[in-house]
Amino acid sequence: MSSDFTIHNPEDIIKKEARGLGDDADFGEVQEVGVEYIVTQQGILDKDKYYIPKHLVERFEDGIVYFRVTKEEAKQYKEHETNLI
Repeated sequence: MSSDFTIHNPEDIIKKEARGLGDDADFGEVQEVGVEYIVTQQGILDKDKYYIPKHLVERFEDGIVYFRVTKEEAKQYKEHETNLI
């Protein structure tokens, strides 16, 4: 796939599923689209947030945003939060 994919309307991908390369690369749901990064969140109480560079978007298809990154590679973009009730 081309690295020239452009998100024409960022609002279209908010609250959509985010996936990477491989069956286990689930990055949760898109929360924000910034200037350089797309922020995704996985989990409810134990949250993993990913700040994935926009240039890694491969495509947006069938309500899913696909990134050109494996689960292992995405660790460098991950932050973990725990909300204690």
